[in-house]
Amino acid sequence: MPRLSAEASRNREEAALGPDYSEALARGLAVLAAFGAERRPMTLAEAARATGLPRATARRALFTLAHLGFVEAEGRLFRLTPRVLRLASGYLGANGISTLVQPRCERIAVAHGIACSVAMLDGPEVVFVAYGQPARLMPVNTMIGTRLPAHCTALGRVLLAALPAGMAEALIAAHPPAAVTPRTETDPARLGAAIDAARAEGHALVEEEMELGFVSLAVPLRRYDGRVVAALNIGAPAALHTRVALAETFLPLLREEAAELQAQLL
Repeated sequence: MPRLSAEASRNREEAALGPDYSEALARGLAVLAAFGAERRPMTLAEAARATGLPRATARRALFTLAHLGFVEAEGRLFRLTPRVLRLASGYLGANGISTLVQPRCERIAVAHGIACSVAMLDGPEVVFVAYGQPARLMPVNTMIGTRLPAHCTALGRVLLAALPAGMAEALIAAHPPAAVTPRTETDPARLGAAIDAARAEGHALVEEEMELGFVSLAVPLRRYDGRVVAALNIGAPAALHTRVALAETFLPLLREEAAELQAQLL
């Protein structure tokens, strides 16, 4: 029996979602999401390849996005415009977590001379929704929205540990972990053990798996009903803070901050 094409398979899956599902909107968002650090400008053919959509479908999406001002064309290339930031700013303004924790991250960073961040899980990645640093070497807003692999970050392991049983393993299986540094753990069994340890201990500590010479510590942020909605993290050069010293110095602080936030997170 011949296999269904990717397009036919997608149509069949989308049809099962019912009449309220907007196929055109989904495909337009897929094209919008295809732009990134590795594909800043794209040709029509590249957009079609990146999304797995037919060229005609990708063309319609790009034309519509250009008409709405989210994309601009220059010759054969398409690129995002600053109008896309309206979507991010709208999320940050409406997201109570970002509004609540941003001042706290800044306070922790300044008081203790260490970078502090809050992130949420989005598939196999964590996304920064708040960030504070001791010295304004770069605008804080450049870090908000940054994505990092979940498997090799303290933030990610804490958030993976909070998923329902079996879900973290399924996510790792669906998105095989890649090495970011020579010390990145990529073995699924050992990663699973590290996630189990984060769940049991209530924190995760990762050293040089995301960035050489850097160590980070994270705890879960729970809302009022106990559900984990984000993670609070501090990170520092390993030359200044060994993993043991980092945990001894900052783990009580992070747990105290998380406990104070729980009643405020809805």
